[in-house]
Amino acid sequence: MPCTTVLAGKLATNDRSTMIARTDDGHFDEKKLIVVEPDQQPKIYKSVESHVVITLPENPMRYTSCPSVDPKHGIWAATGINAANVGMTATETTTSNPRVLAADPMVELREAKDGEEERCGGIGEEDIVVLVLPYIRSAREGVLRLGALLEQYGTYESNGIAFNDENEVWWLETIGGHHWIAKKIPEDRVIINPNQFGMDSFDLEDAFGARESHLCSADLREFISENHLDLNQDGEFNPRDIFGSHRDMDHIYNTPRAWFMGRCLAPHTYRWDGENADFTPESDDIPWSYVPERKVAAEDIQYLLSSHYQGTPYDPYAGHAEKGGIYRPIGINRTGVTTICQIRSDVPDAIKGIEWVCFGSTTFSAWLPVYTNVPQMPDYLSNVTLDAETDNLYWVSRFVGALADKCYGSCIQNVWGYQDTVNIRGRQIVLKYDRLMRELRELVWVGQAYNLLLAGGSGTGKTYIAAGLVHEAVKNGYRAYMVTLEDLLTCLKTRDVSRHAMKTYKRIMKAQLLAIDNATLFPLKREDIMLLFKLVNEFQEKTSLIVTANYSLTE
Repeated sequence: MPCTTVLAGKLATNDRSTMIARTDDGHFDEKKLIVVEPDQQPKIYKSVESHVVITLPENPMRYTSCPSVDPKHGIWAATGINAANVGMTATETTTSNPRVLAADPMVELREAKDGEEERCGGIGEEDIVVLVLPYIRSAREGVLRLGALLEQYGTYESNGIAFNDENEVWWLETIGGHHWIAKKIPEDRVIINPNQFGMDSFDLEDAFGARESHLCSADLREFISENHLDLNQDGEFNPRDIFGSHRDMDHIYNTPRAWFMGRCLAPHTYRWDGENADFTPESDDIPWSYVPERKVAAEDIQYLLSSHYQGTPYDPYAGHAEKGGIYRPIGINRTGVTTICQIRSDVPDAIKGIEWVCFGSTTFSAWLPVYTNVPQMPDYLSNVTLDAETDNLYWVSRFVGALADKCYGSCIQNVWGYQDTVNIRGRQIVLKYDRLMRELRELVWVGQAYNLLLAGGSGTGKTYIAAGLVHEAVKNGYRAYMVTLEDLLTCLKTRDVSRHAMKTYKRIMKAQLLAIDNATLFPLKREDIMLLFKLVNEFQEKTSLIVTANYSLTE
């Protein structure tokens, strides 16, 4: 897919989070945001596009996904964050050159004909998120797993893939059908990648030594040498020159986007305009990474990924722009979904992952932040149909983009107002619940023997929060215990005849924090209510309770 990617290390951002972001620019491919639970993950994966069949590991994790609404071409999950707070975006379609592709051809599907058996193709954008994200617990693990898959199965396209956790951001680029190269992003830098092989430096000594910040195929050195791929004159290893392309098409489609993003990130570091400019929209050596002149926030990345050369002669929406429309902008109407996978380090694990989602044209659509460590997404994000409707964010965003694109000048201020309103409200919600989670995590309420009720519908994360608080209490030296209501009642009824039940009962009675799960799952008999009343009365002013309920206890 023709996309644009931005990556940010934790020292380059305003809140020390890591961020990976990408526009998924397909051909009006309807998209949704969902949560994939472990029991929904396939055990054996078969690609629609390449027919490759892969047996997947056991014990996948829950993860978010932005799949195609129409599954006829496959899942195309695009991006997501898993339960271990590892993010991934796949893929940025990149460029290569005939020398590389001749030495290591793409692994393309060859269908059965003339008596020959079918030969499966390799893995590609359709497959990669599903094959990798549910099984990794760090960004580095993501690189290693994907690298192993590429070496075993190959790929049928040139791609760049990003991974992040709370400390690291990694970028992997494929080289031909089976080779690959990956680099850990310096913490103080922002990376830009517009549909071209991006990396402009790489430490081979590290890749074949300590492997601290560089990883690659095991035979990369031999591959380069045997096929005479190294074009560098100065002894510096520049992967872009070796594995990438410098075609005329790049100067229309790719490099102008890199130029504009660099112009925004480092406006005074380099000269971007005029006869004496260091870089022009058609320069082949525009830097891949920047130390931004100020810290970047999610809103800054949103601006980059919604841009259309505003403030330059190349803006297609500026009627006076003398060269408007000659270069491919970043914000275009065929974009299906754009996300920023943000992993934060200053909040509890349960809320580290934030996914900023934007459907349709980024120029005209609003960005919505959602917590990713949840069992399901709201209907207005997940329940998207092939028919155009107004009850979900995807189609509403499409409508706004289609209408505003034709009358930019007369409506853009209204669009900006809409975007700001949604962004502000989204930020307010995140700030509110971040604060509440911090207060809960500090456990002051446990020391004061306060109680906590977590009520809501099935799948809203009540049990997950309760378990997390119990875990946090144990870590902080409290005696804490979690039990379902059913098991608690069984314990209370059988403690006089069962040694195990008595042991459990004694443990419960010594607890400083007791979490009772599924308190309203089934109707209670009068004798059950009396047992619970007696227990709660004994706990008064010495033990804190957490009770989870599928609905409000007042209902």
